[in-house]
Amino acid sequence: GNANLFPVVAALELKYAKKVIPEGALAEMTRISHAIAEIVNLTPSTHQPYVGVSAFAHKAGLHASAIKVDPDLYQHIAPALVGNHMRMLVSDMAGRASIELKAKELGVDISGDPELVGRVVKRVKERELQGYTYEAADASFELLLREEAEGRTRRYFRIESRRAIVEDRPDGTHITEATVKLWAKGERIVATAEGNGPVNALDRALRVALERIYPQLARLELVDYKVRILAGKHGKHGTSSSTRVLISTTDGRQEWSTVSVAGNVIAASWGALEEAYAYGLLRAGVEPAE
Repeated sequence: GNANLFPVVAALELKYAKKVIPEGALAEMTRISHAIAEIVNLTPSTHQPYVGVSAFAHKAGLHASAIKVDPDLYQHIAPALVGNHMRMLVSDMAGRASIELKAKELGVDISGDPELVGRVVKRVKERELQGYTYEAADASFELLLREEAEGRTRRYFRIESRRAIVEDRPDGTHITEATVKLWAKGERIVATAEGNGPVNALDRALRVALERIYPQLARLELVDYKVRILAGKHGKHGTSSSTRVLISTTDGRQEWSTVSVAGNVIAASWGALEEAYAYGLLRAGVEPAE
């Protein structure tokens, strides 16, 4: 069959000590594999050996404890050799070691504060029971982590109300109009925008309202949107269920994901959208307005 050259080259170089590519080129492997996927318009496989984003991912509590002692106990090579990096996944199985390692990965050292670690573990488990998932939403987890560490929510604006209206036109087309009323830096702002759906319209209205105050938001772009229907109370499904929304956003240099859960898709989408903007402003070094 057609062999994938990335694991073949990595195995020859790292397992058999065969020099098949120029010196130093192996460390570019992950970047090149993602670049090729972009050129051919394919989503990179997260589980691809060596170069997949989950190739060096770790999750379970005891697993994370061993990684904290020595990463080589659960990794067959150092991820940096192929240009990849280790990832800690935070889930309902998260223990103290998982949280500490994930915080360190995000640049927040909480290892010297066991009480803080305990609070973060508790909140993660509570949120997971509500339907949240932080495995694919590092940005939401970092906001939660910083909220506990700093004792405040990073609030760049305060929403007064939001509204989305879907209009069906005689020619069979549909248009959605959204209006948001919010407060930012002591100023009340009302903004309206149209979009091809409620989420797109709300996103545009939010940009209209905030880009003058936070010009950094002009660089942000939504690149993915996922909806998952969760079982409702008493095991009910369908329209009585809760909804989990994952939104992926980029500033042109890095991509991040946020998650929110609510009783309807618009509310869940708004929660993920708010966190996406908050994280983008955090990355840009903007201090919260409140």
